[in-house]
Amino acid sequence: MSTWKRDFASGLVVLTPLLVILLVLNWFYQQIADLPIIEYLVGQMEYEWMAVLTIITIFLMLVFSVGYLMRTTFGRLVEDGIDATMNQVPLIRILYNASKLAVETALTGTEELQTPVRIETWNGLRMTAFKTGKRTDDGRVVLFLPTAPNITSGFVIEVDEDRIEETDERVEEALTRILSAGFGENSDPGIDIDVIDEVSVDDIQRSNDN
Repeated sequence: MSTWKRDFASGLVVLTPLLVILLVLNWFYQQIADLPIIEYLVGQMEYEWMAVLTIITIFLMLVFSVGYLMRTTFGRLVEDGIDATMNQVPLIRILYNASKLAVETALTGTEELQTPVRIETWNGLRMTAFKTGKRTDDGRVVLFLPTAPNITSGFVIEVDEDRIEETDERVEEALTRILSAGFGENSDPGIDIDVIDEVSVDDIQRSNDN
């Protein structure tokens, strides 16, 4: 690989993840800035970013307050009441239960949920799946089989335990393979960059002086 190509590739490897994070943060900021209450707060404050920061602070305080309340008996009664109310509405209960389960899984989860495994879906074809910690009534293991590179979609499958191949992979390793569509691995040594050691530089300088 020529020097300019190597420099360009190395720059992309470093800057692309940072740009993606900035784009996500910018999208998140714009979503908050478009809220109707921001217009009111901007009228009370001098800058828009101050109004957005105020909303984020209030939201975080509300999250911690509700979380503390859930540690009490009264809080659990309130949560049970909300669950019962939402489950009475035919369409709302699906969205409510799905989103609640997704948040609980992402934030708390179980050790089994963090276990990547492989299954043979067809003859000689293996796919990466994740344990959910659930089993069916007849003893089958419930797995989540994500699609690549979009892991927010996939399939919930029920398989016999003897069809599951345990691996020593960490979640990060399995997710790296799926998110990169199989092109990236955590063990990937990265881009080769030629480095001239200090001794070689000194030799070159002495040669030039002579």
